[in-house]
Order: sequence, then C-alpha cells, then structure tokens
Amino acid sequence: MRLKYFIIIVLSTLAFSSCGSKKKVVQPTKPVVVIVEETPEEQPNVNQEEHVEEIVKANPNLNRYTLQYINKFAPIAVSEMHAHKVPASITLAQGILESGNGRSDLATRSNNHFGIKCHRGWQGQKVLHDDDEKGECFRKYQHPDTSFKDHSLFLAGRKRYASLFTLDPKDYKRWAKGLRKAGYATDKKYPSKLISLIERYKLYEFDYAKPQQNNTVVEETTEIVKEEPNIVIENTVGNYYQVVKGDTLYSISRKYNTTVEKLKEINGLTSNEISIGQHLLLN
Repeated sequence: MRLKYFIIIVLSTLAFSSCGSKKKVVQPTKPVVVIVEETPEEQPNVNQEEHVEEIVKANPNLNRYTLQYINKFAPIAVSEMHAHKVPASITLAQGILESGNGRSDLATRSNNHFGIKCHRGWQGQKVLHDDDEKGECFRKYQHPDTSFKDHSLFLAGRKRYASLFTLDPKDYKRWAKGLRKAGYATDKKYPSKLISLIERYKLYEFDYAKPQQNNTVVEETTEIVKEEPNIVIENTVGNYYQVVKGDTLYSISRKYNTTVEKLKEINGLTSNEISIGQHLLLN
C-alpha cells in the first residue's frame, strides 16, 4: 500500500510540473510613466562675475573651481532664496562643499549637488552611490538647476528644518549651525566648513541680492509633479512602472521577469511596502 501511495504522489508531482512548464509569460504592453525634466530657465544676472573679479583681486590664490562654481550657480541660489527663503550663501556653500565644486563622482553622474537620497515617494531617476552604506539610492537629475530647486523644497518641506526658517535669513552662522542641529549632517565640523567657505568667498554678499526678473515667458503646464518644480510627467514606454491598486513587489517582479530583491535594490527600498501611484525603476 505504501508503495502504491508513493507512486501516486510521484506521478502527481510530475504532472503538476509538466503543466507549469507550459505556461506562457505575457510581457505587458501598457505604457508606463517616467519623469522628464523641463529645460531650466535662464536666471537673471546677480553680478556674480563682478563678485568673482573683486574677491580674486583681494586673494589671487582662491580655488579656481570654486570661483567657476560661484559664477555659474550664484543666480539660481539667489532665485531659490527669494522663492523659498533659504539664504543664497548657505545654498552655495553647501553645493560647493557637498559636490566638490560640481566635480564629485555623484555630481557628475547625477547632477545631484546636495547628496539628496531617494527617500520614500521619489518618482524621478535614480543612481546608486556608496555613501554611509554601499550602493545607496540617490536622486538623479538631468539638470543641476533642478538639484538646487529640489534642495530648497527638501529643506522647506520637512518639519525637522522648520526652525531654520524662523532665523534671520542673513544670519548665515546660525543657519549653518542650525542645519547640523536639525540633523542635516553628522559631521561636527559641518557648520564651520560652511562658514569658512561663506567668509572666504564672501558668499554672504549674495544674501543681499534683490529679486530680479528676466524676460523669459513661462508657459503654464497642466501636469506638474507635486513638490517637484520643473518636472513633468509624460506617458511613454520606459523602464519605470507605476504602482496600481492590488500590486505587490512580488506580483510586479513576476510580471517583469525580475525578483523582489532586485526591485528593492535598484529602488532603494528597505521594506516590501509600496504605494499606489509610486514609480518603480525596473532595471
């Protein structure tokens, strides 16, 4: 009897396996959603060239890459100051320090000048970079200007930094110390590094720049991603998948012939939680 039952179990298993092998994997044809940035507007001149000339006269030994960075990004820093109340001196000093004057590996690969990680809900492009841990997920931009805008929103949109916006916007020393106190950086010398840059390159002068307007006409768009300026959504076939009701990481991995572990790795996920409308990088 035992032999009979054993033979039945073996035959049933073989039959089940045979049926499973005949299943076809149907590749989805429905377009998915990817994020596409708009071309940045030309920023008004804030006398950055004259500023650089003046400080070079006083100190010819200043770092030429830092001077180039100031000349290039001072206008967007001032623009963001008037839009979101982050001092231009702080923004510039952070960009110089954190991006290595725009020459760091992360900055050159992703135009991310402030080391902003993906965080939950980020729907744009991503790049993996070794930081506190190996292969961490960082936001990737097509244009560095978008990185500056996202940095302003990152500070202005989080409760942990709310106390900074009660400070005098021209008090760069308290802003520098407040950033670390709020948890922006773990380096104990982070505030002194920012202050040193601001004073050496007289970045505080940009905190007094008046708002200026250029003649660029900006057309309104109807599809703007919430809290992500100059980023619009386009429907197109690409490497991103938009999560819909009923999706799980497992079901998505089966649909696109990948694994849950791979999806978590390339999207910087630490758990299996996903939300409706979230965009996942597929490969």
